[in-house]
Amino acid sequence: MPPVFPASYSTLDPAALTDLVTEKYGISDVRCQFLLRGVGDTYVIESAAGSFILRVYRSSQRSPEQVGAEIQLLVELKRREVPVAYPISDLSGALIQTLDAIEGPRQAVLFSYAPGQPALRLNEKQLRETGRQMARFHEVSSTIRLDGNRWSFDLETTLFKPLEILKPAFREDPEGYVWTQQAAARVVEKLSQIGTAGFSSGYCHFDFLPKNFHFEGDSVTFFDFDFLGYGWLVNDIMTFWSHLCWDVHFKRMSQEEADEAYGIFLDAYREVRALSEKELEAVPWLALGFWLFYMRFHTTHDQFYPFVQPGHLKLRVAMMRQLMERYWQP
Repeated sequence: MPPVFPASYSTLDPAALTDLVTEKYGISDVRCQFLLRGVGDTYVIESAAGSFILRVYRSSQRSPEQVGAEIQLLVELKRREVPVAYPISDLSGALIQTLDAIEGPRQAVLFSYAPGQPALRLNEKQLRETGRQMARFHEVSSTIRLDGNRWSFDLETTLFKPLEILKPAFREDPEGYVWTQQAAARVVEKLSQIGTAGFSSGYCHFDFLPKNFHFEGDSVTFFDFDFLGYGWLVNDIMTFWSHLCWDVHFKRMSQEEADEAYGIFLDAYREVRALSEKELEAVPWLALGFWLFYMRFHTTHDQFYPFVQPGHLKLRVAMMRQLMERYWQP
């Protein structure tokens, strides 16, 4: 028999994963359906025991040590009763499976299913619950040190390294690249003026958008910790603020409505955890790093290559400019 032709990425067969979940976890009447691609592949598991999510990580995106660190934090969050989708142990007590795929070993984790549905427009109770539970997450993530090698969110990883890697993508829009460089320099100058020495640090979700949490009534459950990393915790406030800004930009809500929602969210956060005025002042400026970090990620993942093609990139920079001009105060 000729050898199997090498592959850099494969989609694992749901039927084979059905057998894996049945055997490893002792769950009966398992039905596995592919859901979506991302940092890894996500499958929905339906069974006699209920619903689960199976994540199969891409080895080119996450090392075994990085997956282990994510799982370590989620186990601690579950223990501390922070509402997250948590990893499920198999019959032997293992939380991570290693699968021998065509491209090499891949890690797989079975997660609890976050109950409920996403809410595109959060009501007052949901805003308060999100603020309180984000603060409770930070109470844990600021006091734990993970064993695995997760990355840091700092000016190098969110501004300068992305700019270096993205430069070839701007070959047809040199003016856009110059603006982005100048914007990054403004961020550095502004943060220096604000003074960041007292900012709280810990592990950040760095993608706290409504697509990454479900509501059952007004109770929230967080999931999708793919980009978990260490940095200023206000970065998570910034990602939630950014989602409100996009809603204003695309006319899904008014600025007044966004300001009111942000205020409710912040008040609830501060009921649990302190947040300084300096940290809040930095929020709009940190948003550029959010954009550039994910634009850099798009260069590493074949699914997202269209997002760094010249036409799309030019539109993205134009949107960034509009948002920055609106929210950056001298």
